[in-house]
Amino acid sequence: MERYAVVTGASNGIGMELARILSARGYALILAARRRDRLEALARELPTPAIPVAADLTDPAQRRRLLEVMDGVNVEVFINNAGFGDCGKFWETSPEKEQRMIDLNVSALHSLTKEVLRRFLARNSGFLLNVASSAGLLPAGPYMATYYATKAYVTSLTLAIHRELKEAGSAVYVGALCPGPVDTGFNAVANVEFALPGISARRCAACAVTQMFRRKVLIVPTLPMKAAIALSRFLPRSALVAISARQQKKKFYRKRAGKP
Repeated sequence: MERYAVVTGASNGIGMELARILSARGYALILAARRRDRLEALARELPTPAIPVAADLTDPAQRRRLLEVMDGVNVEVFINNAGFGDCGKFWETSPEKEQRMIDLNVSALHSLTKEVLRRFLARNSGFLLNVASSAGLLPAGPYMATYYATKAYVTSLTLAIHRELKEAGSAVYVGALCPGPVDTGFNAVANVEFALPGISARRCAACAVTQMFRRKVLIVPTLPMKAAIALSRFLPRSALVAISARQQKKKFYRKRAGKP
């Protein structure tokens, strides 16, 4: 029976590269995102069968449709990659955009994680990877307050589920990908320019897949980011929030000034 992997947010960036790498490993794909044209173009280039599912995952009905597509196929891998961010002073950013962010980054991921986990537990196998961010390993992110909060939710939820699975003696894997800056379309949606150099989406995705199959729980793709996260454990939370604010302001003001 054909092995399937599901990737949400597969129309660009990390999601697209995850799909390519999993297809190269022999997985058939179920590709979910809002833009059908991009999904169909990706499906045509992959060496294994791929099913495009055009869906806005903030809509519970469309999430259910994705789950229905999974019925009757052997899904071994599910990657919750869909998500986006925004940058600015909390009282100035769009409440409508932030609500969409919460609906996608938190509500959709939470719902899909629960439904997929139940399926994997029924057969005691499967790999479920939630794409978080290094932002989710820090106490707060001024000027990207809502985005940081959503990614903290993802890492907290994932770590809790991992412990529950361990105590239950389950063979099901759950982990969180926590990259730093990655060169994708994230910047344009979030209205920022990274203050630090990013890695390629391909490199991030390759690390994610390798470490997922090694059953690594928190996946941080680069050594500098691993070192920064390790160092953060020795700093007061107030200092970490101040450092984060300084970095986010660099992103924000570089974008506003139109700097490369």
